[in-house]
Amino acid sequence: MSSSASIKDVAAAAGVSVATVSRVLNSHPSVSPDARTRVLAAVESLGYRPNAVARSLRTDQTRTLGLVISDVLNPYFTELARSVEEEARALGYSVIIGNADERPDLQDHHVQNLLDRRIDGLLVSPTDGGSPLMLGAVRAGTPMVFVDRWIPGVDVPVVRSDGRAAIRDLVAHLHRLGHRRLAIIAGPAATTTGSERVDAFREALARYAIELPDAYIGQGDFQADSGRRVTEGFLDLPEPPDVVFAADNLMALGALDAVRARGLRVPHDIALAAFDDIPWFVHTDPPVTAIAQPTKDLGRAAVRALVDRIEGRVPESVTLPAHLVVRRSCGEPSGPRTSTERSTR
Repeated sequence: MSSSASIKDVAAAAGVSVATVSRVLNSHPSVSPDARTRVLAAVESLGYRPNAVARSLRTDQTRTLGLVISDVLNPYFTELARSVEEEARALGYSVIIGNADERPDLQDHHVQNLLDRRIDGLLVSPTDGGSPLMLGAVRAGTPMVFVDRWIPGVDVPVVRSDGRAAIRDLVAHLHRLGHRRLAIIAGPAATTTGSERVDAFREALARYAIELPDAYIGQGDFQADSGRRVTEGFLDLPEPPDVVFAADNLMALGALDAVRARGLRVPHDIALAAFDDIPWFVHTDPPVTAIAQPTKDLGRAAVRALVDRIEGRVPESVTLPAHLVVRRSCGEPSGPRTSTERSTR
């Protein structure tokens, strides 16, 4: 098979026009059964991959968007998907969702499946630092927007929140409470959010001349089991940390499980904070201090940016601020809160 076959080659082999090949590839009803059979046979014999090129030949739209999220069980991404679906519906689009489950191979499976369905555009929260399939789709001109995470160096609009200021506020809050041994459960280093949150935490600690030793950096994967495992390792240290900061909500729940399994109390024995606020955190005992992202606004902005791309406009990337929500899992402040410490009891 030749992987370099063009649509003209298919047309020549099938004895039809390029326009007929395009109609067959787009399932147009006006093509005769005989012509359809010959075109599909030529596609098969030549090893022609039709979808990327066929998409560029279409003049119609499916009014369908694809959304590939990192983990549908993560409440943050569940809320993001809901916001995306609501905004898309308001703009006259439907959405097909794929759950990558934090696996690059499953991410690519969903991306390929969505491309094959001839979606008009694609929203992706990448699970790794660079999928050849997605990079190829970008080069082929597929309208695409990254949401929450992104691939550095790829010319695709990014809709995300900036948590650096909120992490500084968190560290300031912890410092006022007297905490000096601060640890972090990091997300995968291959993701932008995984590496960025560790960097921001380290920078915030440096403002108070607090170091972040390697022993206080645990490698998680944005899943609860990794939060539990890393926290168990922290608790086994000769000098355990005063605070565990989990870089996402599921790892924070795993950390809470590990603390309770040891018979320890939050915040009396060890404090806990999380990135990505979720409704459950107000119902835990004690309620968990967390950094909240403007999830609904991110979903709406991502859809609007993608529709701009589809309709030929050039959207700008969008960055929205996250904010700190202070609860009782790190201790009770002795003085008045600052304006950056929003309290939810």
